Amino acid sequence: QVQLVESGGGSAQAGGSLRLSCLASGSRFITDLFCMAWFRQTPGKEREGVAFIESNGRTTYTDSVKGRFTISKDKTKNTLYLQMNSLKPEDTAMYICAARPCWKSDFNLWGQGTEVAVSS
Repeated sequence: QVQLVESGGGSAQAGGSLRLSCLASGSRFITDLFCMAWFRQTPGKEREGVAFIESNGRTTYTDSVKGRFTISKDKTKNTLYLQMNSLKPEDTAMYICAARPCWKSDFNLWGQGTEVAVSS
């Protein structure tokens, strides 16, 4: 059974950095063949797609994180990453890893999330 397990969340000061990891256990093909993404959610708000990476490595970002966040993957470790620099208090959220076969439009694999708190 495939599971996505996030780690690396925590507290940071504004302007600081954190790196999130998402291990895809149960299949060595997820990071190689699937489209993956990081979403974030705060109470009372809709879940927001933050960064996306296709199976060929092409990346896209929501405007609010462009130039500050970088999504990447290591196929040898079956792990997805999100490097977050120049953090802002508005980046505070639960960050959730997701995956889907690239031919599907909806993400169907979700992790439990890891909390990020940024103080000013």
